[in-house]
Amino acid sequence: MSVDQIAAEALRLPPQERAILAESLWESLADPFEIAVEADDAETVALAVERDRQIETGEVQPVSHEEMMATLRR
Repeated sequence: MSVDQIAAEALRLPPQERAILAESLWESLADPFEIAVEADDAETVALAVERDRQIETGEVQPVSHEEMMATLRR
């Protein structure tokens, strides 16, 4: 069954069941950007400053939400 077929079936569910399914799917994903719980404010700010530097210098290119979602769907 394809993702489109599964989505079509899921959309036929009542809203409460769709919410339960969505939560279940969301919780099954690992967060690739998760920061260790032990990170303190200084480390978090340093990470944000580094990410900003990477974008400003062109080391990385930001992508829109739409672009990211299209990539993930492929």
